[in-house]
Amino acid sequence: MPYSATSGTLLQQYLLHRRTLSRSRGLLFLSESRRNYAEPVSIWSWSKTVLEIARRAAVPRFTTHTLRHLCLTDLARAGWDIHEIAAFAGHRSVQTTLLYIHLSGRDLSRKLAVGMAHIHARRVAMLTEGNV
Repeated sequence: MPYSATSGTLLQQYLLHRRTLSRSRGLLFLSESRRNYAEPVSIWSWSKTVLEIARRAAVPRFTTHTLRHLCLTDLARAGWDIHEIAAFAGHRSVQTTLLYIHLSGRDLSRKLAVGMAHIHARRVAMLTEGNV
């Protein structure tokens, strides 16, 4: 999964902090609760943590899986082909990938405008050259 320079800095800071919890190798995220201090954070605990952060931020529909949807949608907005996105995501079917990509009407309108401008320029060039 790609991440930004800011994410890289945060990860580096976390890795330094993680060493204060445990120097053992293994899963990345460790618990700081008294009940299971320095043990790997379970999927259930991670989901609860993300849901609590989302609740506090007043973004109730945000889940651990939301970031995957956002990443694949951003790739589509950046002009990646659906087959490239599917390969990147590890999907066998582009139908699965389509479930992850959420383009707005504004995204589609922008893409249409760019496409139509390209088509128009090509037609003008053809007419000017007399290749009709």
